[in-house]
Amino acid sequence: MAGKQPNILVVLTDQQRRDTMAAYGNRWIDARHMDALAAKSFVFENCYCTQPVCAPARSSIMTGLYPHTTGLVRNHVPLPRDMPTLGELMPDVYYNAHMGKWHLGDDVVAQRGFDTWLAIEDFHRPDFTRDEYREIEAPYNDWLRVHGVEPPPWTLPYEYWLPNANLTEEQTQAGYLGHVASEFIRDYPSGPHADRPWLLQVNFFEPHPPYTGPLNDLYDPDAIDVGPAFMKRPDGGSLANRLRADFYLGGGNNPNGVKGGDIHDTTTEAGWRRLLARYYANVTLVDRQLGRILAALEASGQADNTIIVFFSDHGEMGGDHGMCEKRCLYEEAARVPLLVHVPWLNKGTQTRVPGSISHVDIMPTLLELAGAEHLPAIHGRSRADVLRGEADLGDNDVVVEWTGAGDRGLGSPEINRMVAMPWRSLITPDRFKLNLSPVDQCELYDLNADPFEMTNLYDDPAQRDRIRDMAARLRLWQAATGDDMPLPTV
Repeated sequence: MAGKQPNILVVLTDQQRRDTMAAYGNRWIDARHMDALAAKSFVFENCYCTQPVCAPARSSIMTGLYPHTTGLVRNHVPLPRDMPTLGELMPDVYYNAHMGKWHLGDDVVAQRGFDTWLAIEDFHRPDFTRDEYREIEAPYNDWLRVHGVEPPPWTLPYEYWLPNANLTEEQTQAGYLGHVASEFIRDYPSGPHADRPWLLQVNFFEPHPPYTGPLNDLYDPDAIDVGPAFMKRPDGGSLANRLRADFYLGGGNNPNGVKGGDIHDTTTEAGWRRLLARYYANVTLVDRQLGRILAALEASGQADNTIIVFFSDHGEMGGDHGMCEKRCLYEEAARVPLLVHVPWLNKGTQTRVPGSISHVDIMPTLLELAGAEHLPAIHGRSRADVLRGEADLGDNDVVVEWTGAGDRGLGSPEINRMVAMPWRSLITPDRFKLNLSPVDQCELYDLNADPFEMTNLYDDPAQRDRIRDMAARLRLWQAATGDDMPLPTV
């Protein structure tokens, strides 16, 4: 590096399961660019989001704070102005660019320390904090017009519009971001800020539903792999999850998908496989654009001085436990891929990182790698020492929250009532997972013996002392982070 601060490329996907690339056991999906990146990166075995829904997770990614502190415990809540983000805390020498999904308020205007801002969404206008922002279109709309497509009216979310839009790969939001991010990287060395290192954050919408796209026929639904929890009702689990499984397995669809015509037969295995195959096709859609971006990085001569971070905000159930989307604590929704490539540390080889890491740790890690001298008082901590081989994650507990009050409708009043109830989940280094709620059936899973969370051990008398110890750890975490959710007596 010769003393030069590195460029940092952050690629964030939306709703990408951990098991969507070879590094995490997928043997058949075409994710060749993710796989190639993983082959020369730190591959974190267990990365958990702080809350499995978009805005809360993204608030933690950008601030290093848990959602109960950021106040973003559901979507459609703007991030408070007094909470500094990654862009604002980067060393002053950096030129910062943000492209893609924001979801933290005022989506269409440059903010939070970012010098370049290219939005893909403007349908959140009713939530914008200033009237003048409501007149601004997302640049993605111009991309559509250039490609002969009339953009949706601002009142229509992209996921409602997409199922009937018949877009090509290039016309999708992924195609737009692949183009503008590659252009930024390619042109930077000859641009006006070439003497400064850059931070580029590229936030894809895909593979977030709808479960459809330009690559719908890429995978044979009968040939894809499914796990033991596929279409299995969680009989021993929480009432919230049993109600949701009954809704989906009985023919229900994601209510947002129904509004856009993205409807699937969830009463049959063939219907679920079709949904899942199309979801995986959208992972490949993102992968192709990732390849485009990484190719531009190599061609520009900047790869040797660029840190690359690839991860997702949360996962997707995809039929496991009989459920779609997220909003639960199962591994498919809460655990995500995390790849970190640091050229001078990896030296072209893969390093597996055992243990667990949280979304709150990503921002402080990047700040330390960027040379920030002072890290803020936040919940997360830098894990740069793990990357340098000076520490490990062997004693790290991870907490996942759920605070669903005020979230959107999920199919029935009964489901909505139970999903509104709060949860806290603790995952310990020995891979036990305790999910506590004050009003629902609590859960304990042994992720070593039961990685698909099929057997709830919470009411097993042999586990009482383990549960007491884990509950105590949760209460200490609450005290340290200012969380006042009432935990049940155990």
